[in-house]
Amino acid sequence: KEKLIESLPDIQLQFHFNAEKGFAEIYLNGKNVEEKIRTLEVSNYVSQVAAVPEVRKKQVEQQHKFGKEKGIVMDGRDIGTVVFPEAELKLFMTASAETRAQRRYDELKQKGEKVTFDEVLENVKSRDHIDSTRKDSPLLQATDAVVIDNSEMSLDEQFEKILALAKKAIENA
Repeated sequence: KEKLIESLPDIQLQFHFNAEKGFAEIYLNGKNVEEKIRTLEVSNYVSQVAAVPEVRKKQVEQQHKFGKEKGIVMDGRDIGTVVFPEAELKLFMTASAETRAQRRYDELKQKGEKVTFDEVLENVKSRDHIDSTRKDSPLLQATDAVVIDNSEMSLDEQFEKILALAKKAIENA
């Protein structure tokens, strides 16, 4: 833990939009880590690391830099409550642990990872518990967030609902 904390001042995250893939890739100190951070192995540690106050402070500092220019879409368990409490639009996306685990399992299997559904489900439940009970920046729904339970929604249905909410927020800004 101490080694991690000592290295925090040197950690720089960058996001670069990859037009070929259609999304931003994450770089850590100049190295593309997009695929590595999406593994179950990393997921098994992310909530534990995120519970370290010094890590949370550095992460929020980085996120504030990304949001300076506005027009950013971010997801995270404390984005609407801690990182950007004044955001123009806050969504609290939810789904059952089983639904989220199935989606993650399908994603990991498609990438060729050798995982079981039970491993992924345990990871989802464990992260939910750790993130909801940590002292620093816990997972909470912002009081002004729009709740969307997407358990039974297709990607297209989610997109249309969020697009309508975004258009309304832009009109009211």
